Amino acid sequence: MDNNSQTDNLNYGQVKISDEVVGTIAGLAAAEVEGIYSMSGGLAGNISDLLGRKSLSKGVKVEVGEEEAAIDLYVIVDYGVKIPDVAWKVQEKVKNAIETMTGLRVVEVNIHVQGVNVPKKEEQVEEE
Repeated sequence: MDNNSQTDNLNYGQVKISDEVVGTIAGLAAAEVEGIYSMSGGLAGNISDLLGRKSLSKGVKVEVGEEEAAIDLYVIVDYGVKIPDVAWKVQEKVKNAIETMTGLRVVEVNIHVQGVNVPKKEEQVEEE
């Protein structure tokens, strides 16, 4: 018996992974990278936040095919980080997470830097 006939006998159906699942995986993986302040959801993301429905795929756009996925991430970075280094780390982390968890081949991870988080200066209060 050859390996092809064994594979054919084990094919019980299809597994389809929704865009939202892939988006959630990508968003969580990106948020773990140091230097990423937050994901930028745009107007639609802000409306869902106001309504109390936080989306774990906020700031993520995905296109999922039969065997491949392409991801666009919209992020806000911390002030002072090297943006190309942070973007590369996000690309690697997102690619690895999606490929490991879903079996899809990630063909591209595009990073769109939407802003920079500038920390507020803490006011010093002098005690007399």
